[in-house]
Amino acid sequence: MSSQFSVPSSQKHPAPPTENWELFSWIMEIVNTVAMLDRKAERLRQILAGCGRLIVAYSGGADSAFLAWTAHQVLGDQMLAVIADSASLARTHLEDALALAREREIPLEVVETQELENPAYIRNDAMRCFHCKEELFTVLERYREARGFDAIAYGVNADDEGDFRPGQQAARQHHVLAPLFDAGLNKAEIRELARQAELRVWDKPASACLSSRMEYGRAVTREALSVIERGEDALRAMGFRQFRVRHHGEMVRIEIALEEFPRALTAEMAREFTAVFKALGFKFVTLDLEGFRSGSMNQLLTAEQLLRGRI
Repeated sequence: MSSQFSVPSSQKHPAPPTENWELFSWIMEIVNTVAMLDRKAERLRQILAGCGRLIVAYSGGADSAFLAWTAHQVLGDQMLAVIADSASLARTHLEDALALAREREIPLEVVETQELENPAYIRNDAMRCFHCKEELFTVLERYREARGFDAIAYGVNADDEGDFRPGQQAARQHHVLAPLFDAGLNKAEIRELARQAELRVWDKPASACLSSRMEYGRAVTREALSVIERGEDALRAMGFRQFRVRHHGEMVRIEIALEEFPRALTAEMAREFTAVFKALGFKFVTLDLEGFRSGSMNQLLTAEQLLRGRI
C-alpha cells in the first residue's frame, strides 16, 4: 500500500516557503514523513504475517477497523474479526461495525460478553475497564481455542502508552498481541493509513463503551446504559458529531466538541436538551462548558488510582 505522497492530517504543512533552501527543507520534511509512514505500514504487515491464524478484537472504530482490514489483506482467510456484543455497546455502533465489515468483506463473527454479571464491574470503580477487558479476552481466548486460532490481537496504538487504560493490564495477562503499537503507529498515522485504504471510518470520532459515561462509584445497570444510549442517539439526531452523555445520577452533563458550541449555546437548543433529558429521567440538565474531553471522568480519580491503571 503506497502512501501516495500523503501526510497524516495532524502533520500537515503550511504553504511552501519561497526561499530555495527553505523549500528544499520543506520538501525533505514531507518526504521523510511519508517514508516513515510507509516503513511503519510495512512493519505492521510483517508483524501480522508472523501471527499465524489470528483473531482481531474488532469494535468498528478507526484503529480496530484498520487493523482488521490490514490483517485480512495480509492473512486472508487465516484471520477473523470478532466483535463483542453486550449492554455496554450502543446499537448504532454495533450496526455500523457490522456494516463496515460487510462493505470491506472482512470475515466477522459476533460473540456475547457478560460483564454485567460481574459484581466488580457493576461496582464501577477505577478498574472497571480492567474487568470489562478481562471478560472480553476470556471469551475470545475460549473462542480461539475452540476454533484453532493461534493468537488474538487488538487495536491499542502508540498514543495509548502511559495513558490511564486499565484494560491494557487484562490484555497483557491474556498475552493479546498489539500489532499497531508494535509497529510504532500513533492515532494520526492510523487515521491517515485508514484514509488511504478508503475505510470510511478513518475520521470517525473515538467512542468508548457506554459504561465509561457513568461517574465512578455509581453502579452500572442496564437501565442506566439504556438512558445514556438514548440520550446520545438524540444528540446524534440533532446533528452533533462528537459528544458524550455523562451520567451523574439525577444530573446529566452533556459534553459537546467546542467547534460545535455555536449550535449548542442557543436558547432553542437549551430547550431541546432539557426536554430530551428530563424525559429520560434526569432532574438537572447541564452543558459542560469545557466541551468534549475523552476520559473526562478520570479527572475525579486520585493519583494513586491513575497510577494503577497505566500501562
